Amino acid sequence: MRAVRIHELTGPSALRVDEIPSPEPGAGQVRIDVRAAGVNFPDLLITRGQYQFKPALPFSPGGEAAGVVSAVGDGVTAFAIGDRVAVTTVHGAYAEQLVVPEASCVRVPDNVSFEVAGATLLTYATTIHALVDRANLQRGQSLLVLGAAGGVGTAAVELGALLGARVIAAASTPDKLAFCREHGASETIGYADLKEAIKKLTAGSGVDVIYDPVGGALAEQALRGIAWEGRYLVVGFASGEIPKIPLNLVLLKGCQIVGVFWGSFASRDPARNRAHAEQIFEWIAQGRLHPAIDAALPLSQAAEALARVERRQVKGKLVLVP
Repeated sequence: MRAVRIHELTGPSALRVDEIPSPEPGAGQVRIDVRAAGVNFPDLLITRGQYQFKPALPFSPGGEAAGVVSAVGDGVTAFAIGDRVAVTTVHGAYAEQLVVPEASCVRVPDNVSFEVAGATLLTYATTIHALVDRANLQRGQSLLVLGAAGGVGTAAVELGALLGARVIAAASTPDKLAFCREHGASETIGYADLKEAIKKLTAGSGVDVIYDPVGGALAEQALRGIAWEGRYLVVGFASGEIPKIPLNLVLLKGCQIVGVFWGSFASRDPARNRAHAEQIFEWIAQGRLHPAIDAALPLSQAAEALARVERRQVKGKLVLVP
């Protein structure tokens, strides 16, 4: 089979397509013939050795995929050959075939395309955990989403709107802000003078929940625009800079800074994570969520896909199609 692999941790330019043996599932595992693999920011980090997980070289990046079960190991009972599934993994999805534990698989409804299914789980599962489990977002509350046109940002805009929040999307360009409005944002703002823009939109009261996958200089500005007893969700650091927050702001706002580590949550509470994933696919099948696919590219363009992510040229998600 073909697999995109990295042989040295120097970034996307070191990726190449290799021919390697097809993997065989062991006990409790399933093999997936990959139809689409989602491209995510952690895939960029892992090619440079900057992610918290560091697989042995050479390896394939890719943390999510969708496809068809083509083989099952001993003891597998929930899935059979021919089933349509979406899966999450630390790495390995940039390939024609992938072996994962049975517990990592979620059934994909027949009316959901592989491209959509392969671009959904990491971003939407992270976000439903963030908004529901960590922030306890309530109908009618305000939600500010930073990096709102990116993968997790779009998921936050859509899920926030579906949950009944007033969604304020923040992004860097007018076309990205227009994209956010198409996906459910009530209002949009740029990053210039972020604190004052938040206060203006909320009549000075601030936002109830902030969803931040960006970090960097935007973090303190956004926190200064949070409401009394607001919740600030730390989702990631796409800016490349981990912010240092003055804790007196947390005291003065009576607010919470809440970490969102979806991978650890999924391993600690797999039943709830599976329920979240099944709910997400049900909403997609019903037409209540619309994951955005910016482009579907062949495996041979994996390096270009990650370069586009790094250049902030993606609205929604890219997928690789073997």
